[in-house]
Amino acid sequence: MGDPAFFKNQEQLLSHGDIPLRRDALAIIEAGIASVIPYQATKELIRLEGADIFVGGNRYTKVRNIYVVGVGKGAFPIAQALDERLGARIRQGVVVVKEGEKRRLPHIEVFESSHPYPDERSVTGANKIHKILQEAGEGDLIFAAVTGGSSALVNLPAGGITIQELQAVHQMLLACGATIGKINTVRKHLCRLKGGQMVAYGQPATVITLTLDTAQPDMPWPDLSLPDPTTFQDAIDVLHTYKLWDKAPASVRNHLLGGLEHPQWETVKSFAGMHQALYGVVNLQTACEAAAKRARQLGYTPYILASVLEGEAKDLGIILAGITNEIHRFGRPLQPPCVLISGGETTVTLGEAPGAGGPNQETALGYAAKLQAKEGVVFASIDTDGTDGPCAIAGGIVDTQTKARLEGEQIDLLSTLVHHNSSAALTALGDALLTGHTGTNTMNLRVAIIGKKEGASI
Repeated sequence: MGDPAFFKNQEQLLSHGDIPLRRDALAIIEAGIASVIPYQATKELIRLEGADIFVGGNRYTKVRNIYVVGVGKGAFPIAQALDERLGARIRQGVVVVKEGEKRRLPHIEVFESSHPYPDERSVTGANKIHKILQEAGEGDLIFAAVTGGSSALVNLPAGGITIQELQAVHQMLLACGATIGKINTVRKHLCRLKGGQMVAYGQPATVITLTLDTAQPDMPWPDLSLPDPTTFQDAIDVLHTYKLWDKAPASVRNHLLGGLEHPQWETVKSFAGMHQALYGVVNLQTACEAAAKRARQLGYTPYILASVLEGEAKDLGIILAGITNEIHRFGRPLQPPCVLISGGETTVTLGEAPGAGGPNQETALGYAAKLQAKEGVVFASIDTDGTDGPCAIAGGIVDTQTKARLEGEQIDLLSTLVHHNSSAALTALGDALLTGHTGTNTMNLRVAIIGKKEGASI
C-alpha cells in the first residue's frame, strides 16, 4: 500500500518527523476507520425476498409502507445502503446529518444540521423526523439510522425551553469535563425526542434502529432508540455535581424540577409492548481489530490495550506515554517493535477563556509532553468521525521530534495544554489530522508505534 489517501493533508503530515513510522501510523488508522463505515455492513444485513424484508435473521411480511429516518455523523452511509436496498419501496424518508455532508440520495431527503451545538436547524430536522414517525401506522416499517452526534443534530426542546437556551446548556455540559453518559442524562430530559421517545412516537409501526455499537456499557447512542434508565432527578444531580445548576437558564431548571412532579414527562423506561428492534452494524472493536490487522501486515506486533479507555484527554496521553517509555527503555511489558491500539471517548475540562482544540489533539500533545524516547516512536489520536470537538481537525500526530519542533516555533507545550489551545500548536507543526467527514462515528482511535521494524534505518 502506498501513502494513505484518506488524509487530506497527507503530504504535509509526511514531510517531517519520523516519516516511515508516520506513514505506517496513518495507514493503521485508515484501516481502522475504513472498517467501521457502515455502508457495506448495512447492505449485508438487509435483503429482499419477493415482498418480504429480511433484517438479519428476522423476516417482515405484509409490510404496508416503508419509512426511513436517520440522524448522526455516521447515519448517511446507513441511509445510503437502505436507499439502494429498498429504493422506490421507501414511501418517505429523511436523514439529518452534520453540516458539510453534500451527498444526496434518490429516495431519502438529506438535511444538514448543526454540531456540536444545536441551532434552529436541529429543531427543523427533529420536526421532519417527528412528522414521519406520526404518519407511519399499523403494518408499516420505520428504519431508523441513529449514530453519534444525534444529541446536537436534532432537538425538540421541552417545557418552553428555547433553542438558544438549549444551546447554552450543551456548551456548558461539553466544557465541564463530564462523561458523555452524564452529559446525555441532562440532554435527554430537555428534548421531547430523546430517551427512547422516538420509538414511542413511531408506534404502532415497527421501528428498526440501525446503529454503530450496541455493546458499550454506557453507550452514548442511540439515545433516541434506547429505553432511558436515568431520571429528571439524575439530570438535576449532574448539573449540581458539575456546578452548573445556577448557571443553567431558568427555563431549564424549571422544566427539570417540574419533571419531578409530573411522572408523565419522564423519558421511556421500557419498550415492553412496542414493536421495535435494534441492530449494531459496526462497532469500535471492529475498528481496533482492523487497525491491529493492518499493523501486523506492516510488520509490527499489535496489542489492543482496550477498545474503551475513557478519562481526561491530556491525562490519557500522559498515561500512554508512560507505557511507551517503559516499552522503549526496558522492553516491558511488551517488546518493540509493537503497536499499542486503543479506543474510547475522552473528555476535556475547560477553564476560563479556552483556546481551540479537541480531546484527541490534547491526548496527542499530552503524550508528546511525557514521551522520553529520542527516536523510533510515533503516536496518533483521532476522532473516527473526522471532527475532534468543535473544529474541523480530526486529531493529531506526534513523534520524538515534536517537543523540539514546538520549541522552534516558540510554542510552550505546558501553556498550550493548560489553556486548551491544541489546534493552534498542531496546525503550526503541520501535525493536525484532516480527513473531512468519514461517514462513521465510533468514538476515538489511538495508535502508538514503538520501535523500528527489522531492517528499517534510524
